Amino acid sequence: MIVPLLVGAGSGLSLIVAIGAQNAFVLRQGIRREHVLPVALICGLTDALLELLGVAGIGFVVQRAPILLEIVRWGGVAFLLWYAWAAARRAMRPEVLVAGEGSEGSLKRTILACLAITYLNPHVYLDTMVLMGSIGNAQGDPERWWFVLGGALASIAWFFLLGYGARALTRFFATPRAWQVLDWVVAVVMLVIAARLVFGGVGV
Repeated sequence: MIVPLLVGAGSGLSLIVAIGAQNAFVLRQGIRREHVLPVALICGLTDALLELLGVAGIGFVVQRAPILLEIVRWGGVAFLLWYAWAAARRAMRPEVLVAGEGSEGSLKRTILACLAITYLNPHVYLDTMVLMGSIGNAQGDPERWWFVLGGALASIAWFFLLGYGARALTRFFATPRAWQVLDWVVAVVMLVIAARLVFGGVGV
């Protein structure tokens, strides 16, 4: 019980603790102190669900249906380019970058953006459903379900830690200049990930 639980947690963290579109989005919401709870829940519970489906065998189907990942891939590229453009546009207007200003903070827009960043990234499916599913199934029964639990708890804990822990950085983002730097970083991250999807495929 303990060993597969820890293996699941370690495997999950090794895949999500990295600079990426999802983490950048959660971090920004945390610093703004806007809708952190729904964002963390969406990201964490999505990981948990996809890991469960992967161990249940859906990951094998995804791996054998590259056309589905191609559709998600190009949808993800389009969204990441749009999000990079939006971040760059904010960065070029530092006078409106102070946390809490503007219409971007609405709950509906935040949730839609979070869902898009989460589900339009084919690597989410490869990491959670295919890779985690393969590792989990190698544990055998009933250990694979403890593996899923470990991975799910690690994902949920990480996104809550990232979102609420980012509040400690709020005082460093009291000026428009700091937000300008953050948004340029976000724009670059989104562009790099989009470029990887275009030129590197999804690695199936």
